[in-house]
Amino acid sequence: MTGVHEGMIKLPVSIIRGGTSKGVYILEEDLPKDKNEWDKVLLRMMGSPDRKQIDGLGGSQSVTSKVAIIKKSDRPDADVDYTFAQVSVDKPIVSYKGNCGNISSGVGPFAIEKGLVEAQEGTTSVRIYNTNTDKIIVEEVKTSNGEVQYDGDFNIAGVPGTASPIKLKFVDPSGTLGSGLLPTGNVVDVLEVPGYGKVEVSIVDAANPLVFAKASDLGLKGGETPDEINGDEEKLLLLEKVRGLAAVKLGLIDDYTKSAWETPGIPKMTFVAESADYVTADGKEIKKEDIDLLSRMMSMQKAHPSYAMTGAMCTAAAAVVKGSVVNQVLSKGTDTQFIRIGHASGVLECGVDYAENTENPDVPKIDDTFGFRTANLIMEGNAVIRLG
Repeated sequence: MTGVHEGMIKLPVSIIRGGTSKGVYILEEDLPKDKNEWDKVLLRMMGSPDRKQIDGLGGSQSVTSKVAIIKKSDRPDADVDYTFAQVSVDKPIVSYKGNCGNISSGVGPFAIEKGLVEAQEGTTSVRIYNTNTDKIIVEEVKTSNGEVQYDGDFNIAGVPGTASPIKLKFVDPSGTLGSGLLPTGNVVDVLEVPGYGKVEVSIVDAANPLVFAKASDLGLKGGETPDEINGDEEKLLLLEKVRGLAAVKLGLIDDYTKSAWETPGIPKMTFVAESADYVTADGKEIKKEDIDLLSRMMSMQKAHPSYAMTGAMCTAAAAVVKGSVVNQVLSKGTDTQFIRIGHASGVLECGVDYAENTENPDVPKIDDTFGFRTANLIMEGNAVIRLG
C-alpha cells in the first residue's frame, strides 16, 4: 500500500471470479498493519455503503462485494492463511464471521499467481487455512509450465461458459463456531416466530453455520427465483426473523431484530423442499429426476442468485444427519458422494465423507465435504482509495 497524495492510497489488488462470486484479492502485507483500519479501507475500496457501489469496485450485490485477504502461512498444515471479508453493499459493515466457499476457490490460483505456492506440473495442491472458521481447505488447481490453467471444459451453474475445474475439500468442517456439527445439541429445533408461529429448523455447522427450514413451513415451494423472493417484502422479513432467532440460539446475538446489523452473514438462511420440476432464473427447465432436493439460500438479507459453496458443504453434511430437515426432504437412495442440489441457477453437485460416531450414532462424524468450482483471473492492478 503506497500513498498517491494526501488522503489517497494505492492498493495492489486482483479481481478474481471464484465460483459464482466475484471478489477483490489482496495480500495481507499490503493492508495497514493495524487491523482496526481494515474496515475503512475495504468499505471505500468497494464503494460502500451505496446500493450501486458506483464509487468503488463492488458490483451492487452481496456476491460481488467480497474480499479475500491472503498471506504465507506459518502453520505446518497450511501453505497460506486466508481471511474472508463480506463487505455490505448498503450498510457501513464489514463482516469477518464465516467463510465464502466460492471466494475460497480463487485463493489457490491467487496464491500460485503471487508465488506463495510453487506451481507443479499437472495439478498443484494448495492447503488453505481459513482464519474465519479455523478450518483447512485443500484445493487442487490445474497448472502447467508454472502457470495456472484457467481454461477448461467444466461448467458450473450460474457462470457462463466453461473453465478448468478446481476441487475443494473442506477437511473436518464441523464446528466452525466451536460447538460441533449440531451447535444447539438438537437435530431439530422449534422456533417461535413472532407474528407467524412455530417453525421447525435444523441448525447445522459445517464449513459455515446454516439454518435449514422446509419451504412449505414458510409458505414457499422451494423453486422460487431470486426475483420472486426479493420482491416479497413480507417473506424477506419472515426469513430474516427465522435467521435472527437461529442466531440467538447460537449465542451470536441477544436480540433477533438486530441480526441484519450484528451478524448479517451467519447463520445463512436456507429453505429446502423435495425434488420437483422447476425453472431457473434464466429460464432453464430442471427435471425432478436430475436433482436430489430443492434449496434456496439467502445472502445478506437477499436471495442468493445461485448457491454458496460453503452452503453446499453444510447441506451435504446435513443430508447425512438422520432426521434433519435436509435429510427429511432428500430423495431416497441419494448417493452422498454425489448430492445434486437444485438451486436458482441450476444444479450444484457435492459430496460428503463420513463415519459412524460411536458416542452418538444419530450424529455422524464428518471427515470432509467436497465439491468443484471454477475461477477466473479478471484483473491485476492498483485500487486508488480515497480515505479522506
